[in-house]
Amino acid sequence: MSSLSPDLSGKVAIVTGASSGFGDRFTRTLAGHGATVVAAARRIDRLEVLAADVDRVHAVRCDVGNDDELAGLVERANDLGSVDIVVNNAGISDAPEKAESQDPASFRHVIDVNLNACFVLASKAAAAMIQAGTCGSIINIASVHGFVGSAPNTQAAYVASKGGLVNLTRELSLQWARYNINVNAIAPGYFATELTEGLLAEGNESGQTWVSRNTPMRRPGELHELDGPLLLLASEAGSYITGHTLAVDGGWLAR
Repeated sequence: MSSLSPDLSGKVAIVTGASSGFGDRFTRTLAGHGATVVAAARRIDRLEVLAADVDRVHAVRCDVGNDDELAGLVERANDLGSVDIVVNNAGISDAPEKAESQDPASFRHVIDVNLNACFVLASKAAAAMIQAGTCGSIINIASVHGFVGSAPNTQAAYVASKGGLVNLTRELSLQWARYNINVNAIAPGYFATELTEGLLAEGNESGQTWVSRNTPMRRPGELHELDGPLLLLASEAGSYITGHTLAVDGGWLAR
């Protein structure tokens, strides 16, 4: 394959939140370039459909809020060879609500799923890579709202979790660079996924207009536009990139 079509043959990847949206696309993209993929999510029925549709995909039910289940993903990857690539994609959002009236338990839950779970899986995967003496790539899925607020969509927990993930990416990259473990993040702008289905739903002209007006390219992203950034960071094409968060946002952060 050319440098524009990286060969991931022999690599084993973990993708969390693989039952829909970004995670489904990431799984298909990595497997399509030769990787064996441990596809993880809570909705095992969707994962089994994905595994039946795509070669080299292994469906594993996982609640990322459970540390033992995250450890199990690394064990499964090592059973298939060794863990080489981790895509920390699973995420949730708090419902739009003013911070002064938000339930603290809801805030903590979003932080646990979007930030704490990413740390746990990354640390367990890195420990396995270090023990095996292999290089690897850890890719955290952040958001443009890891850099800027989301208001008028008032989602304090989501914004805090993604901002934390951006800086966690920097810190882990520094700690593990000596082991040839690259740690980077992708910060998508607005794409049509389950997290944005209300905002970008057909018939919600105000939501669609708001996204278009605030995106210099005047449209939401399309899932295939994440393929290149993912493959860059997952493959040898990005071997000298670490600690970086790549915005894929149609110019949102350039405003």
